[in-house]
Amino acid sequence: MSDAILVLNAGSSSIKFSLFLERGESLEPFLGGQLEGLYTAPRFKARDAAGSVIGDKQWAPGEALGHDGAITHLSDFLRQHLGEHRLAAVGHRVVHGGVEYAAPVRLTTEIVNDLEQFIPLAPLHQPHNLTPIRLLLANRPELPQVACFDTAFHRHQPEVAQAFALPPEITGRGVRRYGFHGLSYEYIASVLPQFDSLAAQGRTVVLHLGNGASMCAIQGGNSVSSTMGFTAVDGLPMGTRCGNLDPGVVLYLIDELKMDTRAIEKLLYQQSGLLGVSGVSSDMRSLLDSSEPKAKFAVDLFVYRIGRELGSLAAALGGLDALVFTGGIGEHAVPIRERVCKAAAWLGVDLDSLANAAAGPRISTAGSRISVWAIPTNEELMIARHTRSILDSIH
Repeated sequence: MSDAILVLNAGSSSIKFSLFLERGESLEPFLGGQLEGLYTAPRFKARDAAGSVIGDKQWAPGEALGHDGAITHLSDFLRQHLGEHRLAAVGHRVVHGGVEYAAPVRLTTEIVNDLEQFIPLAPLHQPHNLTPIRLLLANRPELPQVACFDTAFHRHQPEVAQAFALPPEITGRGVRRYGFHGLSYEYIASVLPQFDSLAAQGRTVVLHLGNGASMCAIQGGNSVSSTMGFTAVDGLPMGTRCGNLDPGVVLYLIDELKMDTRAIEKLLYQQSGLLGVSGVSSDMRSLLDSSEPKAKFAVDLFVYRIGRELGSLAAALGGLDALVFTGGIGEHAVPIRERVCKAAAWLGVDLDSLANAAAGPRISTAGSRISVWAIPTNEELMIARHTRSILDSIH
């Protein structure tokens, strides 16, 4: 019999889950999957560690399962498949921990109440992250739960890297650069020594490129600067998010186009980025396959902005020793990696095209001044590790 750790990542209409078994010092993937369309057309799918489907259910269109029903269904499913194993704890991805929560924490009702203060800072993520936590606190109060924060990895950046040039009556309310995708960056920093010990000790820029995309400057395993700031809409253009935007544009939308807050929020978060520019898709695979000029321009803009941010982050580091691509696009989009690397030739990047086509892990030549890697991220494993660590500390 082994102890099992469940990892949950809850969104507005979906819950992704992964279950890990403790095997001595290691954590072994056991099963995973997701429930999606929780309020429209619910669908459940689970796979074992080998990728075989072990659970598949679809509810009638229009039937609302909700987060409550999803947790109930998942609990029943896990009871059937855990066998002799014991569910020991649940680890949650929580997008925002503010300044106060710079490390994972065991959850109590009081802490969950405290985490609600960050809902205005992440309105599209935070309330949904907290929903299954509350459900489990009510229904399984004896089961330890741990929150792992996407902002925590960046908390020790230099103060100037976290500051906006605004008056203290504004910044004192928590208006500052937080950075996100921290669990992904923390995972890459933890495994980088296995690939490149010099890069792990030196100056590395990690590119987490997916539907949500950001970049982080890391020195000696610590975050120095990142492209996302106060919210997860800042920085690079993403699948549907605009990325960096002159605040004057928002004033223009209010004054000239008479748009209200919710309309602007929808525009910046859901109707912009690759989808907004291309008019075709938010999916990089579709854009790379498309012959539409606007699709090509969206890809051009994405690559250009990565190049600009790379120069900025290299400056923050005072030089560069390595690049790491991760995330769905970073791990799988060969043409994007190629274009980014060729644009970074001025930094000393020399791409090995054959290695890039084969997904590396090293995709730079032996003579490249900057080593370049494609390394899959594993935020779920990072959460499971933190959860086990918290468990060990209370036993």
